[in-house]
Amino acid sequence: MSDQQADIDRIAECARELGKIHRTFTKGADPAAGLGVSVLGSEKVIDALSSFGSNWKIHREKLAEEVNALAGITAAAAEAYETIDSELAKALREVDARHGGKRGRK
Repeated sequence: MSDQQADIDRIAECARELGKIHRTFTKGADPAAGLGVSVLGSEKVIDALSSFGSNWKIHREKLAEEVNALAGITAAAAEAYETIDSELAKALREVDARHGGKRGRK
């Protein structure tokens, strides 16, 4: 008997939350979008925020890809654990049925 346990519901929840993070990252977030000198006070600030936004977009896209991949892996893990658990339970029920519910008794 194995001492390992997997909280399948928690793993599936993790996959859903990673999906939410991915959606948030892919929405786009230019901090200077729609803001001009009257709001930010200086072209230098606008340029700095624009530069940050461009760099952040590149890094955000890479991060979003990795988060999406992790969400897929996590969802697949939850599904695999669920399948294995179901198959094991089915096999144990079949063994019990063949032995009249007396499996392992002497």
